[in-house]
Amino acid sequence: MRLLTAYFSAEGTTAGMAKILAEAVGSDIFEIKPEDPYTAADLKWTNPMARCNREKIGKKDVHVTGTVEGFEQYDTVLLGFPIWYYSAPNVVGTFCRQYNWEGKKLILFATSGGSDIGKTAEKLGPSVKGADILGAKVFKDPSELTAWARSLLDAAKPRQ
Repeated sequence: MRLLTAYFSAEGTTAGMAKILAEAVGSDIFEIKPEDPYTAADLKWTNPMARCNREKIGKKDVHVTGTVEGFEQYDTVLLGFPIWYYSAPNVVGTFCRQYNWEGKKLILFATSGGSDIGKTAEKLGPSVKGADILGAKVFKDPSELTAWARSLLDAAKPRQ
C-alpha cells in the first residue's frame, strides 16, 4: 500500500502532527502551500476583513504551489489541515480538485483550537470525488492521531 501524507498548516501545528504521522506510518509527505503565503494578519479570524474570512465567505479558490509527483501511485492519502469555519481551508479544496481521487482511500485529520470535525468530510466530498473517506477527526495529541490512523490503515488493508 503506497501512502501519502499531505497537509496544509497555517501556523505550524498541523505540520508538526503531519510529520510525526508520516514517519510513524511510513508515508511520503507533501506540504500544501498557497501561492500567496498567509501573514499573521491574514489569519486573524477575529477581523471580519482578514483574508481567511474573505476566502471562506466568498468560497474563493486559493492557488497552490507545486504538485504531488506521481499522485496516481498512491493508494491512500492522509490529509491534514486546521479547521476553519467547521471545514477545511479553501486551499485544501483547491489542492484536492487538482487530482483524480477515483479508487483512493482518504483519511482526514485536523487540528483546531476548539472546533470539532463537524461536517468537514461531507463538505470536502465534492473536491475528492471517487475517494473512500475512511475517517475524519480532530487531534491535539500526535500519539492519538498515529494510533487512530494506524487502526484505519490496518482495517483498510486487503485481506489475503
